[in-house]
Amino acid sequence: MKTRAAIAIAPESDLVIREVELDELRPDEVRVKIAATGVCHTNAFVRDQGYPVPQPVVLGHEGAGVIDAVGSAVDGLSIGDKVVLGPAFCGHCQPCLKGHPMYCVNFYARNMGVERLDGSKAFSDDSGPIGSHFFGQSSFAEYTNVPAHGVIKVADDAPLDIIGPLGCGVMTGAGAVLNVLDPEPGSSVVVFGTGAVGLSGMLAAKAVGATTLIMADVVPERLEFAKELGATHTINSKETDPVEAIQEITGGGAHYALDTTGIPAVFTQMTNSLATMGHGALVGAASPGTMASIDIGARLLAGINVSLVIEGDAVPKDLIPRLISLHSQGLFAFDKLIKKYPFDEINQAFADSANGSTLKPVLIY
Repeated sequence: MKTRAAIAIAPESDLVIREVELDELRPDEVRVKIAATGVCHTNAFVRDQGYPVPQPVVLGHEGAGVIDAVGSAVDGLSIGDKVVLGPAFCGHCQPCLKGHPMYCVNFYARNMGVERLDGSKAFSDDSGPIGSHFFGQSSFAEYTNVPAHGVIKVADDAPLDIIGPLGCGVMTGAGAVLNVLDPEPGSSVVVFGTGAVGLSGMLAAKAVGATTLIMADVVPERLEFAKELGATHTINSKETDPVEAIQEITGGGAHYALDTTGIPAVFTQMTNSLATMGHGALVGAASPGTMASIDIGARLLAGINVSLVIEGDAVPKDLIPRLISLHSQGLFAFDKLIKKYPFDEINQAFADSANGSTLKPVLIY
């Protein structure tokens, strides 16, 4: 069938929207009519070859929509179901079987290979095949074929115009807090970075009762916005040593910390800001080969725990409905991070995400 898609054709170049051919559905796939999709920093990072993938390719990995067709081997999903699209995973390797599908041993091939495992690609035009199945979905298309196991069915009244980012950016921040750090009520949490991932992490910590919520960044406007969302303290790292400030605010260090930046110096600040027996998590993406330091002499005595976390260590079919429920109860206001754009303005959405004027762009189809 014919559909429109936004295609990455070269690093640091605008995406090109044009009509493409979507191939036949495979038995283990569903075809989804995309209603909306988030624009995540990872899309620009990949397009610009932070993680090299073959181009041309249809990116996009925070999709939400309605199932339009169902493969012959798919159970539990039907035409007309509302869905959020999550990352792809195999379901049968050891991490998957242990309940950690975001650490699937085939994660890279299934999400960054931009083709099916048999080498076929779902999109094409007169110039040839176009990369597909990015993060199991390639949601920068009006219709797309996706592996059924990465599809999360949601309630009929779920707001498709805002829930797409739950499939990656929001899930990354909130999942790292809820699944990995697991802060107790009354605990202290510091988040480095006030983007959509960091603010999602803070909102999750607030939802479960953490009472000292510290946000560190270098953008004053973002820090003020964090206060509006519930941060109890903010630190401008350009003006104040964040480690000293956190030690002072908490009386010795934060119980939990989250680094959403992937910047080596910030990672070191995160580890140094932790209290004795504190737990920190890194979710910020960095290019392969990036190195960061921990003072293992001093930190050994503190007994800290540091986790490197992909996609919030989530089981998406469990976490995403929980986040939707928290939002419906007024406890997880991730919608305040969102600004909507028509699909045709995708390059403006990319630009606004890059310059920081929009926290979480969402494209509406």
